[in-house]
Amino acid sequence: MREIDVAIIGAGPSGLFAAYYAGFRGLSVALIDNLPEPGGQVTAMYPEKQIYDVGGFPAIKGRELVANLVEQAAPFRPEYILDTRADQLSYADGQPVLTLSTGERLRCGAVLITGGMGSFKPRPLPAAETFAGTGLVFFVPHLADLAGQDVLIVGGGDSAFDWALALEPLAKSVTLVHRRDRFRAHAATVARVQDLSVRIVVNAEVAKIHGEDAITHADIAVKGGETETIPVDTVVAALGFTADLGPLADWGLDLDRRHVKVDSTMATNLPRVFAAGDITEYPGKVRLIATGFGEAATAVNNAAVVIDPAAHLFPGHSSDNG
Repeated sequence: MREIDVAIIGAGPSGLFAAYYAGFRGLSVALIDNLPEPGGQVTAMYPEKQIYDVGGFPAIKGRELVANLVEQAAPFRPEYILDTRADQLSYADGQPVLTLSTGERLRCGAVLITGGMGSFKPRPLPAAETFAGTGLVFFVPHLADLAGQDVLIVGGGDSAFDWALALEPLAKSVTLVHRRDRFRAHAATVARVQDLSVRIVVNAEVAKIHGEDAITHADIAVKGGETETIPVDTVVAALGFTADLGPLADWGLDLDRRHVKVDSTMATNLPRVFAAGDITEYPGKVRLIATGFGEAATAVNNAAVVIDPAAHLFPGHSSDNG
């Protein structure tokens, strides 16, 4: 069992800022996330979208915001434990102990839950259920990885059209397939994609994926029509995500549906367990990235005092400390 000062569950914007702030306070940090990349919903759903309501940035792309947050925390060397769930919470001598899905156990000075909308996983692509090779992805953390490829995007929501818009200048070809002829994506984004070289196939679905170790082709079946086989290197299944609290729901937290109730210090009803960001609930709660940043700082400062009662709640301004 390893010891860590603060275990942060959720590596989205609030969790990443909390990692910076905990490091600034001299605390050791482990960031735990079920996804394989930091950034949470921003990385998974809208990395190429402009965000306009983060202080100090008139506009910033989602992936750039995540990259900046990772860079901001980097001097304090937080540990990233990705593609891993925090399964169980117990206590030893009054301190939280997290058991991870890998079997590892972390003894923590405090736990900070910044899980956004909870544990979420992509909706599966039926045609890929028996495919065991590479080339099927649910989001694209690094666009350059798909440069020069034939890309097939499946879906009709904002994520599908955002990927199409972002990949069109880089990929060899982009085909978007949707099972209906109406889209859930923002009309302006749909119009922009329609003006590009992206091929949009409606009233259709992916019937089969071909390839052994990697995808080579895919069959597209149009309703009432013929099945067409096209060359494909990567399939982006942008079919949305299902979300729930996962194992956190069984920890004994005071919940309001999928949200964790907190007080003004961002403390939950469990000893040494705090929460910040979209996952929290309290009177007047506003779910914005900007709000999550403030909550993360509040949670870390209050956790610091719980970890070391001799510490000051307010550590001073960062500009005074360098």
